This record gives sequence, structure tokens and C-alpha cells, in this order.
Amino acid sequence: MSRASSKASGDRRAEVFSHQFTVPSSTIDTQGHVNNLAFLEWCLEAAEAHWKQNATPTMQANYIWYVLRHSIDYKASAFEGEELEINTWVTYAEGVKSERHYKIFRIKDNKTLVEAKSIWCLLNANTQRPAKITEEIRTLFMC
Repeated sequence: MSRASSKASGDRRAEVFSHQFTVPSSTIDTQGHVNNLAFLEWCLEAAEAHWKQNATPTMQANYIWYVLRHSIDYKASAFEGEELEINTWVTYAEGVKSERHYKIFRIKDNKTLVEAKSIWCLLNANTQRPAKITEEIRTLFMC
């Protein structure tokens, strides 16, 4: 299940994309909890789903996003079968770069498991060169 809401971000409001899911057995490591790489994959999947939900087919054909940097704080473990929610929102989109935040939490006790952020660069899909983030693209995620 995915949904959108808004979150204050300076003098703009950021649209928050939310997605709920159940931890699959394929993400469990030898210690019996979710592997750290799975959290990163979930962040990337949420960012892509947010883009696909909001961007027009033309935008999706003309532009792609490329990660420049990830920063992840692991707060607690998650286990197979738990219901989690990931929230993601953009706090900054200027020039060719955008900053996106993530929060993953366990639904049953509202425990934060991961807080993360990524710096993304918008690329022209044809040339693979950086492209300026237009106001049209910025307003897909911030108002």
C-alpha cells in the first residue's frame, strides 16, 4: 500500500510518499534479522516508486536519477514477517541535485529502524549528462 501526505521543509511543504510492506525471508541475514543492504534497497525502491507515481510518462522517458551519496543510520533491527512502513520525501531540489530523506519504522510499535538520506543528480536519459531540475519537476515533490 502506498500513499502520499505532506511534511514541512523550511518554507516549502514536501510530499511524503509512504509504502507499507512485510519483511520477506529473503532479506534475513545469518544473524536472523534484516540485512543492512535490504534497508538501502527499500529506500531506493521507495524513491523510484515516488518518481513513477508523480512524474509524467514524458518526464520518465526524458530523465533519470543517479545517486551521488547515501547516508544511513541504523537504529534497530527488523525481523521476518514484521510489517514495516517507509516514508520518503524531498527536502531540496536545486540545480541538478536533490536531497531525499527516508524513515523506515515498524508499524506495531512505531519504532524507527532506519533514518537515511540520499543526494541524487538528475540526468538527461539520452545523454546521461546532468540536467537542471525544472520547476515542473520540483513541484512534483515540493509545493
